[in-house]
Amino acid sequence: MAKLNQIIAVEKGIKSKSHQDLTAAHHGLQKPALLAGISRTYQPKDEEGEQLPPEATRVQVKAEDVLRETARTLTRLFDVTATKDWANCTARADVTVEGRTLLSQVPVSYLLFLEKQLTDVNTFIRKLPVLDASESWAQDPSTDAWKTEPVRTVRTKKVPRNHVKAEATDKHPAQVDVYYEDVPVGYWTTVKFSGALPARRVNELLDRVEKLQQAVKFAREEANGAEVTDERVGEVVFGYLFG
Repeated sequence: MAKLNQIIAVEKGIKSKSHQDLTAAHHGLQKPALLAGISRTYQPKDEEGEQLPPEATRVQVKAEDVLRETARTLTRLFDVTATKDWANCTARADVTVEGRTLLSQVPVSYLLFLEKQLTDVNTFIRKLPVLDASESWAQDPSTDAWKTEPVRTVRTKKVPRNHVKAEATDKHPAQVDVYYEDVPVGYWTTVKFSGALPARRVNELLDRVEKLQQAVKFAREEANGAEVTDERVGEVVFGYLFG
């Protein structure tokens, strides 16, 4: 008895071959010359007349033969596809993570859906914003966000100062350079806030989604390993169509 994964493995090849065979049969029936035959014999008007050999062209394609061959080819496709679809209705498996069954008796079609969606969720989690590791963060209940410890910095102001290079005399004025000095005038107290996530939290989410992805793959393989009953529908269909 075949397994579902074996049926799935051969289905694509059978579908491709059936399409090629059906196309070839269709094209063959569109060539009237292949369907036509002729037989001609010549008889001279009198015994002394020229004798000519008979002429004959055989029929190369018979529509009934094409119908039988097409039915045979498509019957295999119909049977394999029916076997897969019937089996998909009953093929189920549990999704289990670390010994805990999250989902019970999940149909294989839904497992395929889960597998695709979890790939997107994995990508989403990997792009989550992460808190700046150069800062020390703590949760702030009042804002429901993360915040840093207050950092106090000095605010300065440039104040002009005079530097006398040479004192004034009765002949020359004083020589004075002006320079600016940073003088403390106040203090800034800064607290940073962020709505991003700690790297630990993101890594935890990634670990969970990857474990679930693995569990879904195992479940799909288990479901696809179920034994199937060969369905025979093609003969009935084409027995009616071409019979």
